[in-house]
Amino acid sequence: MATPLRIDFVSDVACPWCVVGLRSLQKALEAVGDKVEVDLHFQPFELNPDMPPEGENTTEHVARKYGADPARSAASRNAIRESGEALGFQFNYNSESRIWNTFDAHRLLHWAGLEGRQMALKEALFAVNFTEQKSTSDHEVLVGAAKAAGLDEVKAREILSSGAYTEEVRSDEALWRNRGISAVPSVIFNQRWMIQGGQPPQVFEQAIRQIIDGTATEARA
Repeated sequence: MATPLRIDFVSDVACPWCVVGLRSLQKALEAVGDKVEVDLHFQPFELNPDMPPEGENTTEHVARKYGADPARSAASRNAIRESGEALGFQFNYNSESRIWNTFDAHRLLHWAGLEGRQMALKEALFAVNFTEQKSTSDHEVLVGAAKAAGLDEVKAREILSSGAYTEEVRSDEALWRNRGISAVPSVIFNQRWMIQGGQPPQVFEQAIRQIIDGTATEARA
């Protein structure tokens, strides 16, 4: 009999390591197979809640926020690109890449969860942001992602123009901040065990197998 496993994946569409973490988690779940019955929930987190609609150049943003010089920033993006390629995801960073506001994307993700299409939309949004290098603040881009995820584009446009699910997303963001989440991805299993960062598939697989067989500790990765 499969073991029930709730997974809360706290992340932001603007977070490249969240792409790596999700792809690694998916590979781990494939390896575990039918030993678990997964109940996956994507939870909202904004790395840059005050980012204006026009966004900011990625290199300039990293330099301003983290003090990283251009060489260090480029090396970090190369590491991200290589990690993505190893997991079948393409990061197309360039000198014009920008970081965008993601709040409206989170509103759509909340709706997608109600429609049972959250994974599909999450993947579409990652592709829009990092592979296609399009703005996650642009409502037409977001509607296109919703359509690609199998969601109704008319309803998506209505949600974006109406401000629907604003309170729900704000409430969820506050909940996870109050639980101590300050970095993403943070992946919580059965509301008890947590792994943080873009870990390789083996780390997730080992943790899941330990949860299944009852040997998991409270240690956090």
